[in-house]
Amino acid sequence: MNKKIKLLLIGISLLTFNACDKDDDANPESQNTSINKILALGASRVEGARPIFESYRYELWKDLKENNWTFDFIGTQTDASSYPTFSNMNFDKDHEGRGGWTSGQILNGLNDWLNQTGAADIVLLSSPGGNDGLQGLPYSQAVSNINSIIDILQDNNPNVTIILEQMAPGRTDIMSTELTGFFTQMQQEVLNIVANKTTTTSPVIAVDMFTGFNDGLLADAVHYNEAGAEFIGNRYYNVLINVLE
Repeated sequence: MNKKIKLLLIGISLLTFNACDKDDDANPESQNTSINKILALGASRVEGARPIFESYRYELWKDLKENNWTFDFIGTQTDASSYPTFSNMNFDKDHEGRGGWTSGQILNGLNDWLNQTGAADIVLLSSPGGNDGLQGLPYSQAVSNINSIIDILQDNNPNVTIILEQMAPGRTDIMSTELTGFFTQMQQEVLNIVANKTTTTSPVIAVDMFTGFNDGLLADAVHYNEAGAEFIGNRYYNVLINVLE
């Protein structure tokens, strides 16, 4: 295995340990009846580890607040990082991101998380299968898991809107032939999932995070720096303005 991939997987393992440790101490948000309840779902690109690397959530939150949208980020996780206020408002830190987790781990935890938070109106499903690819897990199983995650979300709320990333790549030097093949195949698979899983009441929408993404937007091999977080947050915002109530 490439030395850089080994170092990356060690980092993922450490993030996974921290995420599991945080689960024990989490104080889940009470269920609420706010409109536009947004669940940011995924792994470390959702969770962030400020100031080492950034989550897109803060940049997206600022975009939404600046344009006077009513919304609430929900999730059983609340990161401990410090964020500047924006227009005298404190960042809503609730999310469902767990560093290093694979699609199978997210699938296994999802029902419990939704039981705690209540149904989401909108789900932002980040880098689907990304850690599966990094860890060399079977592509077919990742696809099956992503479809099952969507099934759970739609069973939980038949009117949920799911925004599914065509994920941004990792840094050029870690994108081996195998990993590039996994990412490229998944970009097309996302479009297939969108076509197959969209219902009359629950749209599944693809968002292109890879076009225009480059190494300058990364803080390390796979995680966003501030500019990368802004890039991803803006892509989400441009979709959300068409689906928010």
